[in-house]
Amino acid sequence: MPKTKLGDWYANLLYTKPQQLILCVSEKSLLPVIMMAKGAEPIGVRLAAGVGEMLRAIGIPDAAIKVELAAMSEVTISTTASRSVLGSMNDFTFMLDSHLSYGDSFSDAALKLADAPCSPIEMMSPRRVTLEMLDK
Repeated sequence: MPKTKLGDWYANLLYTKPQQLILCVSEKSLLPVIMMAKGAEPIGVRLAAGVGEMLRAIGIPDAAIKVELAAMSEVTISTTASRSVLGSMNDFTFMLDSHLSYGDSFSDAALKLADAPCSPIEMMSPRRVTLEMLDK
C-alpha cells in the first residue's frame, strides 16, 4: 500500500524519435510525468525528481512537495494493477505524440496533459485533482 497521497505510479516506455521516453502517471490523480528513458540515476530517483518538478510547475507548495517526495523514498517495481490508469496512459501517449510533433518540450507537453479531462477522475484534470489532494 502506497504511503503517498498520489498513490502508486505507473510507468510505460515510449518509443519516440530521436530518444525513448518514460511516461509515468499517478494512480490517484493521473498526474503525468515525462522523462528520458536513458539516465545515470536509478528510475526511482529520476521519478521523484520529475514528480517534484511537476508539482512545483502546477503550484503545489514546497512543504507539501517535500512530504510527498519523502513518502516516495521506497520504490517497488511490479506489474500494473489498474486498467483505468492504463487506459488514461494510452490516451496520454496519443496526445503526447501530437504535442511533441508540434515542438513542445517534455515539460510543456506534460503540463498540457495535466490539463486534459480524464474519465476515471470524473472528467476533471489531473492538475486540479492533484491540487485538491496536496494543496490543503
